[in-house]
Amino acid sequence: MPDNLHDLSHAGVSIWLDDLSRDRLQSGSLAKLIEGSHIVGVTTNPSIFSAAIKGSALYKNDILALKEAGKNTAEIVTELTTQDVKNACDLFLPIFESTSGVDGRVSIEVNPFFAHETQMTITQGKELWNIVKRPNLLIKVPATLEGLPAIEELTAYGISVNVTLIFSVERYEKVMESYLRGLERRVAAGEQISEIHSVASFFVSRIDGEIDKRLDTMAPSSSLRGKIAVANAHLAYEAFLKVISSDRWKKLSTVGAKLQRPLWASTGVKDKAYESTRYVIELVAKDCVNTMPEGTLNEVREHGVVRGDTVSSNFKVAAELFAALSAAGINFDDVVSFLEKDGVKKFADAWQELLDNVSAVS
Repeated sequence: MPDNLHDLSHAGVSIWLDDLSRDRLQSGSLAKLIEGSHIVGVTTNPSIFSAAIKGSALYKNDILALKEAGKNTAEIVTELTTQDVKNACDLFLPIFESTSGVDGRVSIEVNPFFAHETQMTITQGKELWNIVKRPNLLIKVPATLEGLPAIEELTAYGISVNVTLIFSVERYEKVMESYLRGLERRVAAGEQISEIHSVASFFVSRIDGEIDKRLDTMAPSSSLRGKIAVANAHLAYEAFLKVISSDRWKKLSTVGAKLQRPLWASTGVKDKAYESTRYVIELVAKDCVNTMPEGTLNEVREHGVVRGDTVSSNFKVAAELFAALSAAGINFDDVVSFLEKDGVKKFADAWQELLDNVSAVS
């Protein structure tokens, strides 16, 4: 029988699960996915932790004990989430070691309330890094304008970063610049950089969701519906290739620099009229990560036929689609500005819900 997940992995895409919970860890379901579904990493976010803690009784005793010990709600949330991440890091350690640190990674996000506060993001990034104390941890930092110097600073400090909430190639280029500057600062300080890894999380399905909504208002039945998210990711990969072929990158790589790989996030299809595996199958290229919810993983397993690299030959087509989008009257800068603000708000709302749920436990 065909093994679509094997084919995807063999084509150069690292498959990460966009989910984590104590139930997954204790039931063995995550270990089973690692063993049988080519899962080599995990991403988390405030929404995932909120759903995990709200939907499980496995956290209650710890919450009550921590309250009894005098911990406040924020401290309890940190304790719960970092403990799950520690356990997941330990589970993925063999993959981390066998891939020389490329995979076997687990991400934890800084408090989304700090998305526009550079110093607080840096401070909490370091705190989380020191609490978890696992070499295969990634600290998630939003790609807001205020997040960019935090990415540089944390990288220069020696922390591996997962940059999240990227929607545009323009912002992605600034993210890559921040990573390079952090590495260069570290080299200039005489520190090693060979153990620092990074991914840049490009959100995919939300692009189509917002653009399709605008097209339906301005140009009903437009042939551009459902095409811009993939085109946007293709152009992001082109930008990635330009950076890693530059003399600047080659100089860093000679002293041990590791790639900041593109990571395709938000890859579950929102519009059920679209093929359920499109944000996986159309984003296959070397040195990429695709983090997907289990539902999307199952869809790929069942009928996601991998056709090899579906990115590298499509840069011209992607550029033409963006030209057509502009001609149709859609302001892409306005789209990504809205999506960034909306993304920060959604994660902040999820974090507040998480705090409220923990506070309510008695």
